[in-house]
Amino acid sequence: MAGEYNVFAIVQGGRLQYEAIIFTASFRQKNPNFKGRLIFGEPQPGARWDHDPRINDPEVRHLLQDLGAEIVPFTNGVFGSDYPNGNKIIGLTALPENEPFVFFDTDTLFTGRLNAVPFDFDRPTASMNREGTWPEVELYGPGYGDMWKSLYDKFDLDFETSLDLSQPDEYWQRYLYFNAGWFFYKDPAKFATYFTHYATEIMRDPPWQIETQVMDPWLDQVALPLVIHKLGGARDTIPRGLLDGEITNHYRYLPLLYAMGTDEAVETLEKVVSPNPIKKVLKKYEPARRLIYQGKGEQVRAMFDRDNLPRKEQAIRQQIKKARMWWR
Repeated sequence: MAGEYNVFAIVQGGRLQYEAIIFTASFRQKNPNFKGRLIFGEPQPGARWDHDPRINDPEVRHLLQDLGAEIVPFTNGVFGSDYPNGNKIIGLTALPENEPFVFFDTDTLFTGRLNAVPFDFDRPTASMNREGTWPEVELYGPGYGDMWKSLYDKFDLDFETSLDLSQPDEYWQRYLYFNAGWFFYKDPAKFATYFTHYATEIMRDPPWQIETQVMDPWLDQVALPLVIHKLGGARDTIPRGLLDGEITNHYRYLPLLYAMGTDEAVETLEKVVSPNPIKKVLKKYEPARRLIYQGKGEQVRAMFDRDNLPRKEQAIRQQIKKARMWWR
């Protein structure tokens, strides 16, 4: 069960480096007595990259370190620029072996105490805050069951025990599928080994049932359930409503946080980024400057009824874009 563990995310140049400031500031404010390490993995330049992926604003690096975050380099020689989401797969190699970890996407805001989550690091799971984004069932093509089973068969995994039998056959929620916005396990090295193997083999030699399926950006979310199932995990090995609820908000883009987030989430955001040392750096990031510091976020917020939001997130994005307040 939960004890001392490492919190891990990815930091790199561009949007993620500024999201890392929000991540760290909110984490430190809500978790003042956290006993583990807060670690950001930073991909290093190499043959797989068409640019230098490292933090490109020295003030960001200094601020993150001043806030108590460790920045640890890693080499992503597998995916690189072709699939930047692969940093969360390879980045796990930057963590100490045999030390429990919780991974979060960098676009995460902390609104509560992480120590309130009863992690069972022997039984991994991941975010159930997802939509049925993969696979896309085609007319006259294989169904959900055939496509997912082909992956379990490819890696000699037991497909039947992964199913949620309370859901109907050929309904996407019957099949193990997560958002890769957070996940955890007792050993990052072992998790990374399977995650890398499954993801690369799916790309290299996909079963014929999924040959026509789009893998970018879904590859991590296709491989993740296989890893969790292999390591003895399942759905909901921690209570729902804590992560992606009372304790964290995976906002994805700041306009969506203002549109969809709770009052507490917005208040937390604006409070933790108000100190001058943070404001000085974060205002260089246009979404933060416009939405937080210039007050445009409240205009976005006024456009939506949080108790009656559009069913699809895409409709929310379109409405914000139509109002010309979509900054990312």
